[in-house]
Amino acid sequence: MNKKICVVYTHHKLGDLIWQLPYIKAISDHYSERIDLIVRKKTQAQSILKDLNHINKIYYNDFRKGLAYWIDVFKIKKIFDIEKYDFVYILDKVNKPAIAAKLAGIKNIIGPGLGNQKNWITNKNYLNKEDWSLNYSEQSQKFLKINLIDLKEKYPKLEVDVKRFKKGNDDLLVDGKKISFGVDSFEDFKMWYEEDFIELADFLYKENLFDYIYLICGPEKSHIAKRIIDNSKKSYFIDCSTKDLSGVILAIKNSDFFVGNNSGPLNLAAALGIKAFGLIATDPVSELKYSKIKPITPENYTDNIWIRNREGMRELKPLRVFEEIIKNI
Repeated sequence: MNKKICVVYTHHKLGDLIWQLPYIKAISDHYSERIDLIVRKKTQAQSILKDLNHINKIYYNDFRKGLAYWIDVFKIKKIFDIEKYDFVYILDKVNKPAIAAKLAGIKNIIGPGLGNQKNWITNKNYLNKEDWSLNYSEQSQKFLKINLIDLKEKYPKLEVDVKRFKKGNDDLLVDGKKISFGVDSFEDFKMWYEEDFIELADFLYKENLFDYIYLICGPEKSHIAKRIIDNSKKSYFIDCSTKDLSGVILAIKNSDFFVGNNSGPLNLAAALGIKAFGLIATDPVSELKYSKIKPITPENYTDNIWIRNREGMRELKPLRVFEEIIKNI
C-alpha cells in the first residue's frame, strides 16, 4: 500500500529552502513515493519546484507568530485532515506543524526534536543540545542519518523547464553572451559594493567574456541595480529588479556564469547547474561546503566568523575576484 508523505519547512529565505532540496529528495527516495510540501509563500516554491518529479503538491503557510500562530496551526491541520498523511516530516525545529499533525491524528510525526518540539513528535531518535551549533544542512544530514534515511547526494540540484518562464520575460532574451551579477542580499552586511561590481565588469568586458550582464536583485533593492547602471554609464547592464523568480531563473539559466553575494540567487544558480562564484568576506565560507558554489574570499580572510558590517566586504577586491573567475572558467 502506498504511503502518503508530507515534508514541512518553515524558513522564508529561498536559499535556505534550496539547501534543503537534497534532504527532501532523500525522504522521497526512502519511501519510493512522491511527497507533498508545506513551505512559505515567499519562497515561490509552487513555481520553482514544479518540475521536480519527486514532488507532488506544494501548499503554502505563513508560519506567523503572536495571535496568528494558532490560526496557522489550524490551517495546517486542515491540510492534514484532507490529505490524511501517513508520515509528516519537519525539517526544522518549529512546533507549529508538529502540533497540527498531533491534532490531526497523524501517527508518524518525525522532526529533529530541538527544543520543545520533542514533546510533539513521535520519533525517538532526535538531535541533541550540541546539534544547535550545526548549520541547517548538517542538522538535516544528522536528522536523516539517525532516522535511517540514506542520503545519496548532498549538493542541491534543481531542474526547471525554462520554456515556461519565457512568457512575459522577452526583454531578457537578448542575443550575445550573458553573465549574471547577484547584487543584493537579505542581509546588507553580505553585500559587495556597487563600485566593485562596476570595476569587475570592466575587467571581464576587456576579456570579451560577455555582451550583457543581468543584475539580479529584489524590487526592494532596485536602487542598487539603478546605481550600478547610472554610475557605470554602460549599456550592457540589464536590470532584473522588477522580475519575479521566473525571470530571475530565466536570466540565470541564460548566463555563462554567475557572480554574487551570499544570498538566495547564488544558491539558486549553483542548484541550476550554472557555474556560481560567491563573494564571501563577512560570513563563514564553511557554510558553502555542501554546495557547488566556488567561493571567493579576501587574501587575509578568516573562516567561521561573522562581521555584521558591510564595510568588511571592501576587503574583497575586484581584481582578486576577476583573477579567481579567470582561473575557474
